Amino acid sequence: MKVFNTLSGQKEEFVPRGDVVTMYVCGINPYADAHIGHAMSYIFFDVVRRYLEFRGYRVKHVQNITDIEDNIIAHANEQGVSVPELTQKYVERYDEDIEALNILRAHEYPRAMGEIPKIIEIVQGLVEKGFAYAVGGNVYFRVRNVPDYGKLSGRSLEQMRAGARIEVGADKEDPMDFLLWKEAKPGEPSWDSPWGKGRPGWHIECSAMSIRYLGEQIDIHGGGQDLVFPHHENEIAQSESFTGKKPFAKYWIHNGLLQMGADKMSKSLGNLITIRQALEKYSADAIRLFILSSYYRSPLTYSEETLEAAERGAERLLGAAAGRVPRPLGAKLEADTYRERFIEAMDDDFGTAQALAVIFEIARDINRADEAGMDVSDAQHTLRELGSEVLGLKFEFRVYKDDSFYAEYAHEIDMKWGSISTIIGDTRNSDDKAIKEAIDKVDSTLASLRDRTDSDMELKVFVEANIEAQKDLRDAYRRARQFQPADEIRNVLGELGVVLEDTPQGTIWKRKR
Repeated sequence: MKVFNTLSGQKEEFVPRGDVVTMYVCGINPYADAHIGHAMSYIFFDVVRRYLEFRGYRVKHVQNITDIEDNIIAHANEQGVSVPELTQKYVERYDEDIEALNILRAHEYPRAMGEIPKIIEIVQGLVEKGFAYAVGGNVYFRVRNVPDYGKLSGRSLEQMRAGARIEVGADKEDPMDFLLWKEAKPGEPSWDSPWGKGRPGWHIECSAMSIRYLGEQIDIHGGGQDLVFPHHENEIAQSESFTGKKPFAKYWIHNGLLQMGADKMSKSLGNLITIRQALEKYSADAIRLFILSSYYRSPLTYSEETLEAAERGAERLLGAAAGRVPRPLGAKLEADTYRERFIEAMDDDFGTAQALAVIFEIARDINRADEAGMDVSDAQHTLRELGSEVLGLKFEFRVYKDDSFYAEYAHEIDMKWGSISTIIGDTRNSDDKAIKEAIDKVDSTLASLRDRTDSDMELKVFVEANIEAQKDLRDAYRRARQFQPADEIRNVLGELGVVLEDTPQGTIWKRKR
């Protein structure tokens, strides 16, 4: 198993330090709802954890909550609430979001305001070792005391200084020095410290939480590529300086950023789609497929069209995973090779795009084998196991509130079955093989629809299968130039709330608005 390590700039064999894989992922600043850009990171690292556990590793996963920083204070003041009140509100909403997206909860969610003693301990240790200095109530880290500062981003101190937006500050020894402890301002939350009342800087919070909950050396540190510099660069400098140059994290893994047009999606820019807004339009599985269908280190552009395609892909997978009529001692669709190819893809730096290609191939072969009368139970188990345990798919159909389309269709199709049988008429004995096969499919999907259980999943599967079968029958009639039954099939579907559209790529169906 190989992973790309930002620190070395290449793929490396994954060999954890001990019996438990320790993984720290930078978390939320809870002053507003999390957006799909956040979901991109958290879904990917959810899959990293799921895959490690699937491969037999034990994992301890920690994700911080930055509940004290400038933006949070500003938003709390604007809304006239306390910082704890604001952050608690958005932590709870974040919890609801990740549950809806089927993201496993981390084992620990430490909050910065609950880790002040550890933060002060580390800052004090850095001062005593000469890596930090106090000026008034502020404490700064001396970057020039770290010879390899910049090793994560691969830039020299001069390059970083030239490209960074730095508030010089009259009290700094060097413009690149960064804040560890910030002197209190009137009305802001603050804590007692050896340097007077103040609060922690952003970077030191993560070092303190990682060291406290996972130890001085960890296996995986994760986050978005926008955190490489300065945040993660500074984490390395302060952590390794505090622990006596012990390598802080063995593997640094960074996901690409989600973009809206030419810019990254971010709260500060205001160009975002919240997770909640996305879930109003798309299922959790569609959002996961959208994110996992590309290489995690590459940028991803938000697109309604791409998400709609992902929704259709999710429904194809759900259809393949749905129950089938048991085949008595029939030929079996074997699943071992799918599993091997899936693992091969994921072993190569968490290749979710290639792994998903295998998943869709399983779904396609299940449908073909089922039509051929084969036993597909093993393949379905493999599809559900890999899709659910590793990729986090729910394999649940999204049921919209007050959406009666599927139930109404199931009822009305029985009422109209006589007219459909009349349309088919003598063509049941047609010499046209495509017409006969399409008629058989219409019959079998109707039988499945009548014999279904009351689950929403089966209702949707069999309704859509029947619509597809009737669409295919109409297409077969048209190819045989039998236009009257083709038009009548179209009219019946219209009465059932289904619109057929003939496009250059073939006929598609949509629900009437």
